[in-house]
Amino acid sequence: MDVDLPCKLELVSDLPGHDERAWQVAWNPTKPLLASCSADKSVRMYSYRPSDHGSRDLSFSHVRTIPTGHTKTVRSIAWAPSGKTLATGSFDSNVGIWEREDASDSEDAGETTGDWECVTLLEGHETECKSVGYSSSGTLLASCSRDKTVWIWEVKPDADFECMGVLMEHSQDVKCVAWHPSEEILASASYDDTIKLYVDDPSEDWFCFSTLSGHKSTVWSLTWSPRESYLASSSDDLTIRIWKRVEEHKWRSVLELRGHERSIYSISWGVGKGASENLGWLATTGGDGKINVWEMNETQHIKDPLTAKLLASISGAHGVGDVNSVSWCPRPDHADLLATAGDDGSVKVWRVVPS
Repeated sequence: MDVDLPCKLELVSDLPGHDERAWQVAWNPTKPLLASCSADKSVRMYSYRPSDHGSRDLSFSHVRTIPTGHTKTVRSIAWAPSGKTLATGSFDSNVGIWEREDASDSEDAGETTGDWECVTLLEGHETECKSVGYSSSGTLLASCSRDKTVWIWEVKPDADFECMGVLMEHSQDVKCVAWHPSEEILASASYDDTIKLYVDDPSEDWFCFSTLSGHKSTVWSLTWSPRESYLASSSDDLTIRIWKRVEEHKWRSVLELRGHERSIYSISWGVGKGASENLGWLATTGGDGKINVWEMNETQHIKDPLTAKLLASISGAHGVGDVNSVSWCPRPDHADLLATAGDDGSVKVWRVVPS
């Protein structure tokens, strides 16, 4: 661990339970729920609450395991903005859409009765689905696959979905899809070392308007900044790149970060804590088992508009195994919390605290 850093990562909760590697974690945007998915084909859900009245300490407890019925690894999960629907992307090539029977709007929805059921199964990908994601409006769902395609689905009432486009811009396996936090712009990352950006043209349907090149190996993960128009990407080339929107349809690389010795599998950009003028905190993790947290700040320089300061770092976060996913809690009162999923089958929750 880096002892001279201003902050450290404190373990809040260790949540074992998956029989095989845990691939991804996802915080429910509206309720105190955390979900994880695994090679064991299941989704596990955990609820959390203050340990004592008025306490900042949180207590996490397992409340549900969904067997899913997928015939292979569940690689990706994504909550709809409403928090009432969960999508699962599987190596069996299908996307499952899950809703809970007798869903309650109470804060403790994670602990009420009512099983989660698969209300729709989206078929179309020819092979492994690697990533799924809902747009900020909740009206669109994207999925991507080893078959080199990105699919965009329109979300309709009564769990009905309509395919709005099959995008075949990448020349290799597509690893990740990520929606802009406020606009209907979709980004995808691929084994072909590039990032593609897509928008909807009312007359021509969805199309790729930009290709971001610069990484020298597989691009594993993407995350948008909570404020302003920045996109972060992580790669097999051991770098994180930050891309800035300089015109409506033009982006350029403005910052490169290094801090990992092996592939960087997952990144997440949260609002962070502290000074309101900063651009939040970026968490990065991967094959070296390390978690890094960077504070991102804008400058007045046109050439170098962004700076990054390493706030906290921890090694061996999941023992000797890879860390496959990192995600910031979306709740403003817990903006210093992040969750990780690892090859050891566990989910861990961490808090950034002063050293």
